[in-house]
Order: sequence, then structure tokens, then C-alpha cells
Amino acid sequence: MKIMKFGGTSVGKPERMHQVKDLVTRDAEEKIVVLSALSGTTNALVAIGDAMAFSDKTKAKELIDSLAAHYANFIQSLVYSEASREKATKIINEHFDFLNIILKISFNDALNKDILAQGELMSTKLFCVYLDEIGVDHVFLPALDFMSIDSNDEPQVPVIREKLLHVLAQFPGKKMFITQGYICRNAKGEVDNLKRGGSDYSASLIAAAINASVCEIWTDIDGMHNNDPRIVKKTRAIEHLSFDEAAELAYFGAKILHPASIWPAQHYNIPVKLLNTMEPEAKGTIILKDADSDGAKAVAAKDGIVMIKIKSSRMLLAYGFLRKIFEVFEKYRTPIDMITTSEVAVSVTIDSTLHLDEICKELQPLGELEILRDQSIVSVVGNKLAFQASLLTNMFDSLADIQINMVSYGGSAHNVSILIPTPSKNQTLQLLNKGIFGLD
Repeated sequence: MKIMKFGGTSVGKPERMHQVKDLVTRDAEEKIVVLSALSGTTNALVAIGDAMAFSDKTKAKELIDSLAAHYANFIQSLVYSEASREKATKIINEHFDFLNIILKISFNDALNKDILAQGELMSTKLFCVYLDEIGVDHVFLPALDFMSIDSNDEPQVPVIREKLLHVLAQFPGKKMFITQGYICRNAKGEVDNLKRGGSDYSASLIAAAINASVCEIWTDIDGMHNNDPRIVKKTRAIEHLSFDEAAELAYFGAKILHPASIWPAQHYNIPVKLLNTMEPEAKGTIILKDADSDGAKAVAAKDGIVMIKIKSSRMLLAYGFLRKIFEVFEKYRTPIDMITTSEVAVSVTIDSTLHLDEICKELQPLGELEILRDQSIVSVVGNKLAFQASLLTNMFDSLADIQINMVSYGGSAHNVSILIPTPSKNQTLQLLNKGIFGLD
């Protein structure tokens, strides 16, 4: 059995959903199809929740009505028979009745998660109506019946496996199952989610749970590229990546793949393919255990970075100094991306400012602080980079005119990272594309 996950752009228009049907029916292999919400839906639902949080029910009502109108139009081009349109309209009306009911009740975080779940619930149900209309045999498989997270908001593959296999056993002989990405139940049994980009995570977790033959991630680009095609004109798709290389690229900014989606597939050794819904014959990218070659494969950039430098002459030979610093970030559950040290200073980067004030307050007794905001991490990712004698030379020669605030090298065999001001990011990516890959 294989997993086929389709993102928001792949189902965002009726004709795209028709293309998804062609893709899921072109072979007879058993499959679980994981769908995201229609493109734009989750953003709209977030805006509705934000309006409710600020008690702006007028704004929330406007957003709900606008989204409802979009789905009403979507249905007209998705299905053609009167019976199918009535069935689809009834489904959509039920979900928008719920969204309108929330205008009359007290808003809280649990309710907000119910709001955010509506997108995936609607996209999967509409797709099933379409499959019914054209006579494609399938089973609707509610993710809330098997996808769960524990009290630490972590999914547990053995638990998901037990629940999922129990559900699948109820449909012997069936070959196609349609389910939702992103949504799950928490330890309290409430509707919850796997955070942004969680549909990739769902697909990988399901693949691990059933020991799938492959986990296919279908998007609107033909695989992972060696650079950001939105910024750099000449990029090329990468045919083969190792799990380690893909994890580094996803974490440090490659938008095609959610960072968390790598570890379940890697841990259970499930091949991952990144494919293009609009160009299904393109090779895309396959992610496997081992790298196929050494050297630099791609460049990725991660924005929204803050650098914190702690400078203290007391650091010199001070036992436990680093531990005290790390304990502050651990206390506020704020991950560190990069770290560099010298005799008198430690610099770290974080990608969340949620607890920045509290963190700085607790770090101040340890030394003088310097804060740099509006920074980006640019990472060169590949295999055995430490053995590529010319890589650093080419990299830094290319960036002679770029201000570099930090360098991280040696912590991973797959990554060389630099910290730069965000306004220099686009130029940096373009310069590295030429200096490392020879692409103008």
C-alpha cells in the first residue's frame, strides 16, 4: 500500500481535483490518499478565528460568508449532476452552519482548533462526492478516527498504527481510502492539528504506521530544487536526496516539504517522492536512506531569525556557563538553530520571538546582550561537505560583499550555514547559485 498526499494547490481548483482523480486511479496499487484543505482555506479559517478572538463578530461573519461563496462556486465546476451538487451543497452547508454557530458562543482555543479543521474535512468530503459521481470505488477514512497526539503534542506511530489497522480491517478488498491531512485528536480526545504544513506530517506518519511502499508528496513543483525558484531564475530539480539532506533542507527553509515529515519516514525507512501534480511525468525527487553522491546539492533560506549574543569576560574557562544559557531556552521551549562560541561570547539564533523578552531578562545576569533582528539563515546542504575543499572557498568568495553575522560549519556533515541580514537574502541566494552550482 502506498500513500499519496496532495497539497492545497493540488486540490485548490475543481480542475485540479479532477487531475488528482486521474493520478490516484492510474494504477491498481492499494493506496491511502491524504488531502490538504483547498488553497486559501486555512488562511481564511485562521482569519475567522483571529476575528473571533478579538470579539469582532462582524468581521468573522464577513469572512465566513466570503468563504462559503467560494465553496458554492467550487461545487458547480467540481460535479455536474443535480444529485451530486445537492449532496455536495448539503455537506458544505453543514460545515458553514457550524462556522456560523460559533458566532453565538464563547470563543476558546479548543473551538479555534475545530474551526481550523473544517478545511480538510470539506476538501475530502467533496472529493469523495466527485469520486462517487464518476463511479470510482473508495472508502472515506476520517483521520480523527486514528490520527492522535499525546499530552506533549507528539504523535506516536505505534498508537496510530493500532488504530489505523483496526479501521482498515473493516474494509477488506477495498483499494482506495481518502483521508485528511493536518487534523488529529489530542490526549483529551479533542479535535487538534499537527500545525502548519501538517498534511506532509500526516502522510509520513501514516506511511510509517502501515509500512507503506512509498510516501508520495504531490505539490505544484517538480521536486526539490537546488535553490528557491521564486527568487532565483535558473534552478534545477534534484533527483535524489538522502533523508539527512532532505531534513536539513526542509528545516532550513525549503518550502516544498514540512520539516517534521522526514523523521517518521526516515525512522521506518519509507521512501519519499516529491512529485508535481501539474507535470506528473516529471521525475521529481526521491528521498532514500543513502545519498547518491557527495558535494553540495541545494541552498535554502529561513527567515524570521533573531540572533542573541551573550558576551562575558567571566566566560573564560567558566564551568557550566553554556549549560546555564541552554537552560534558559529550554525553560521557554525555544529551539536554537545555530550556535557559535568564542573565548568571551556565545551567539545563538532562534526563529521564535514569543518568549524573547523573558529569555533576554534571564540571560542578562550572565553577560552583556546584543540582539540582531530581521536575520535569515542561508544553508548550503549536501553530503560530506567537510571533504569538499573548494566549497568554502567558492561560497565565501561569492559572498565577498555580503555582511555575514554568523557561520556554522562542522556540526553536520550535510550543512554549512551562515546568518545574514534578511534584506540581503535574495542577492545571497543568487550569488550562491552562480558560485556553487555555476547557474547564473
